[in-house]
Amino acid sequence: MPYSPEQIEPKWQDFWKRHETFRAEVDHAKPKYYVLDMFPYPSGAGLHVGHPLGYTATDIVARYKRMRGFNVLHPMGWDSFGLPAERYAIRTGIHPAVTTKQNTDTFRAQIQRLGFSYDWSREIATTEPDFVRWTQWIFLQLVEKGLAYQAEVAVNWCPAQSTVLANEEVKDGKYIETGDPVEKRLMKQWMLKITAYADRLLEDLEDLDWPEGIKAMQRNWIGRSHGAEIVFPIDGDQGEMRVFSTRPDTLFGATYAVLAPEHPLVAKITTDAQRQAVADYVEKTAKLSSFERAELSRTKTGAFTGAFAVNPVNGAKVPVWVADYVTMDYGTGAVMAVPAHDERDHEFARLFDLPIIEVVRPGSGHDIAAEAWTGDGTLVNSGFLDGLPVAEAKTKIIGWLEEQGAGHARTTYRLRDWLFSRQRYWGEPVPIVHLEDGSWRTVPDQDLPLLPPELEEYGPSPDGEPPLARATDWVNTVDPETGQPARRDLNTMPQWAGSCWYYLRFIDPKNDELFVDPEKERYWMPVDLYVGGAEHAVLHLLYARFWHKVLYDLGHVSTNEPFHKLFNQGMILAHSYRDPNGRYYEPETVEEREGAFWGGGHKLDRQIEKMSKSRFNVVNPDDMVKEFGADSVRLYEMFMGPLEATKLWDTQSVAGVRRFLNRVWRLVHDDADAVDTARLTDAAPDPALAGQMARTIAAVTTDIEEMRFNTSIARLMEVVNTLTPMEARPRGVVTDFVRVLAPFAPHMAEELWQALGHTESIAYAPWPEPDAEALAAGGEELKEYPVQLNGKIRAKVMAAPNLSGDALLDAVKADPKVSELLSDVTVVREIPVKDKLVNFVIAK
Repeated sequence: MPYSPEQIEPKWQDFWKRHETFRAEVDHAKPKYYVLDMFPYPSGAGLHVGHPLGYTATDIVARYKRMRGFNVLHPMGWDSFGLPAERYAIRTGIHPAVTTKQNTDTFRAQIQRLGFSYDWSREIATTEPDFVRWTQWIFLQLVEKGLAYQAEVAVNWCPAQSTVLANEEVKDGKYIETGDPVEKRLMKQWMLKITAYADRLLEDLEDLDWPEGIKAMQRNWIGRSHGAEIVFPIDGDQGEMRVFSTRPDTLFGATYAVLAPEHPLVAKITTDAQRQAVADYVEKTAKLSSFERAELSRTKTGAFTGAFAVNPVNGAKVPVWVADYVTMDYGTGAVMAVPAHDERDHEFARLFDLPIIEVVRPGSGHDIAAEAWTGDGTLVNSGFLDGLPVAEAKTKIIGWLEEQGAGHARTTYRLRDWLFSRQRYWGEPVPIVHLEDGSWRTVPDQDLPLLPPELEEYGPSPDGEPPLARATDWVNTVDPETGQPARRDLNTMPQWAGSCWYYLRFIDPKNDELFVDPEKERYWMPVDLYVGGAEHAVLHLLYARFWHKVLYDLGHVSTNEPFHKLFNQGMILAHSYRDPNGRYYEPETVEEREGAFWGGGHKLDRQIEKMSKSRFNVVNPDDMVKEFGADSVRLYEMFMGPLEATKLWDTQSVAGVRRFLNRVWRLVHDDADAVDTARLTDAAPDPALAGQMARTIAAVTTDIEEMRFNTSIARLMEVVNTLTPMEARPRGVVTDFVRVLAPFAPHMAEELWQALGHTESIAYAPWPEPDAEALAAGGEELKEYPVQLNGKIRAKVMAAPNLSGDALLDAVKADPKVSELLSDVTVVREIPVKDKLVNFVIAK
């Protein structure tokens, strides 16, 4: 009989469920390891094969760490509030809670078919009343700390959806999801003071094990800049314009100034002759998002106000323009334009024929008429700054500005306070009541959760108020302190709210008294490994870090940061096809998929794109599991290439992985599907095989630690190639191989483990250790690893090359000399440096 995943996989999934194999509890006798996926939004489309990519990676790590003796917390839940469910409810009249539950059930079943080792006893959803209660409670902590407030702000307003949209949801003046027009509108909104944490959010990145690219994106989003705020009087006694510049040394080269279209000075200083042109320009700009306006490749546009500002350093009158490349999101919303030394200013000046004056000269010749010079150099055409290098000129001009009362040193940020409220139905209601005198009160803790009211219609009310206004009995309430009439806040929280803290609730999901038990939080936090898509590189991670730091300051959590290590998996793409009319088409035959001619002699246009139902290129993991088995799907997704890379799905290649697993099955089973006792021997392996197996164990250990799963699978395939033709296969080698296979193909590994005579699950079987003698006998040279105590070399150990992490630590600590060194000291920290050394920090 052949290998039959359709029988094996349900059997072991049921076994894990019945025995709660992966249930995690606090155990101080073991080191902890908290591995977490960015939990999914359960959409109606269900999972496609791209979703399990990260889930498979974390599951491999979780299973490996259990076998290494770690107490592993590996949970799963659902980010189940959000606009898609609300839009579906508006179209169909079906309550979002109903569709959300249906979608969640679908996602859960799909995930469970892939055999991930989640602790399902900790399953949560952001829409559950007990979760909503604590999300609202955390918001009230922010209120109490003075970090939540209401303000009139310019927002992206979508009239068709009657809600505020985030910048990321707007492109070309339209809502990305629906194509509805979006406009800028001043509205009273709840804001969170994330800017109060800007410095800490920036500086604490240094201690995190995150990809440098993600750190750079967060630094750029926070956008801390050092420079000067400079006062430009408006000619004609019309007040003053304050600009922020990181290059105050170039002040003599300012030939014009620019205001953001939203700047309050625009209306005040624009002359009658220019008023209509400026008004038209401001109206046009209101349809653009901040992201679009900041796009460097966009052609610059602008309108002249007719007013002039006075350069404080030389009295020159410079024209004041309005341009959309300047926003109120950075600095003061006004800039001094130095086209000789700023690329955007240079492009604008050339477009509108404005002067370009060189004030920083590089060491070699540079044509400022053709291109801005943004590097260092010596100041020229700058009066008392002439001859100074840039750094000295900055210091001198700031001192001069402060002496003259014309400016001062300043640090500014691109980061702005978080616009928190949404005019939607399917979200956590803001737990605030408003009194008739305009004041407001927080909902008492004992009255939480405040759940969304039952509604029959989920769109905005007829007068344009948010959907919650429809529930008049719910809206009209009383002040909890005085009993006077009051109205509930009509806003809900953004979907970000639940994902800001869900990792904490996983630690203690059933607690009715606290959002998390302090002892459990101290044991499990921080998250040791967090895996998800790079699309969350900025906002989700920034918001979660902000909430966590607030909770830390209030004494509710023990760590300053939530996620120690972050890994971003890549994306799985698929072929899509368009017919001769440019419409997406679903191929019906292999010939069509391979690009053969289609009806009328026209060839289909094949492209590689992101999976989408509208493109007819979604690959359902259920179909793949049914055809090839879950272990084959898991292995293929990891074997496609580096985890972080973008890859193209190829169903035919899944079949190749299935053939590999068939060969693995035959290492233990004969043609009658019984254990192949004739070929499994208790004899020791020859030196070459022992060396290969030792090298494989060492390499796979390092690969898992470093998330290089594709190379791990390649090494496993090499071992199978060696073992398959052997007349006598050493049982010890096969047993070690099955243990190393277990994190990758857990169903097959469990079945083979049982066939080899073991009665317990392989989930907690000890991870095999590479044998140093076998490595040497296998023909691989050992490497010398220095062992340090507090930075001083105290021993040297020979072990396999390229070791890192736990594999390196285990190899070093197994040496008798090191064991003796550590026997009489207290180790505070272990620092393995890949392929180099190990340093033990000991108490003095």
